[in-house]
Amino acid sequence: MPSERTFVTELATGLGMLGDDDVVTVLGRRPAEFVNLSAEDWDRLGELWSGGRYGREFMEGFMNGRAFLGAPDALNGRLPRIVEWIGGRRPPGDEVVPSDLRVDHVYLVSCKYLSGILHNPSPARLVEGLLARGPADDGRDWYQRVAPVEFGELWAACVRADPCLPPDPRAPGQRRAVAARLASGWPPGALLAYEALCRAVAERTAERWRDAIGRANPEAVAWRLLRIGSAPYFILGTSRRRRPMRLRIDTPWDWRTRYRFRRLEVRAQPGGQPRVGWSVVYERGAEAMERAVEGHVEIRWSHGRFAQPPEAKVYLDTRHEEVPGYHPL
Repeated sequence: MPSERTFVTELATGLGMLGDDDVVTVLGRRPAEFVNLSAEDWDRLGELWSGGRYGREFMEGFMNGRAFLGAPDALNGRLPRIVEWIGGRRPPGDEVVPSDLRVDHVYLVSCKYLSGILHNPSPARLVEGLLARGPADDGRDWYQRVAPVEFGELWAACVRADPCLPPDPRAPGQRRAVAARLASGWPPGALLAYEALCRAVAERTAERWRDAIGRANPEAVAWRLLRIGSAPYFILGTSRRRRPMRLRIDTPWDWRTRYRFRRLEVRAQPGGQPRVGWSVVYERGAEAMERAVEGHVEIRWSHGRFAQPPEAKVYLDTRHEEVPGYHPL
């Protein structure tokens, strides 16, 4: 079940494509063109609109949908026959592009509101699997895999400060209990051990990632990282600066007609948690000047300290509008 904010922004974006003048009108008529919304979905959407808490999100999504309807590179003023909401659920197969809406079986739309996150995979899928769709050995704790000594020293420091903690934080049924006991922060003596773990994980993750990229096709890895997929799609949303974001995204074939890939750089970065920076270096058109798209990865436990195996959140630091292959509508 998506959050209320995500539910509103994604559906309001689709509603804006249907030609109505305002949110009230389109909610009142419950258009049949939005083919896969249940009566419960409509009721929930109406209640959230009436509650007033997400008024801004409704309007931002609705206006983005209106812009998509009128854009020459999108619907070009033609009202859609079918709008489908495909966000809020896990795709049953390989996900070619990160779409939340599908229009007339053709137009794929990713709704991106106030988020700079490109991916949220396991560290193994990012570093060893290089975001490909094949299997990845992601069942083990990444911290313990790449920094077992530092991981053990951190846990030993926690146990010395709190003898009620179990001998192994990964024991079945223990992770959430451990996270609850450590929710207020690291116990005395454990902070320095955590900082050492962060440095070790960042450095060894960057090293492993560079090695894996070097054995693969770096340009293809860069396309996956930037979500340049095999099918064209659109991004509708708002930037982290709360500005409208309406973009058409290239395929790799399109990308190569406009840009030249030079390299993908990876480096450990300091931070409050394990952090790895990345840069996609490229040239545009006939220019001989190198440009770069910047981002970073934060590797952290999900839902609290030791609560679940670490995840790797991949962030885009460059503005979406400045990414090669992302074209404003």
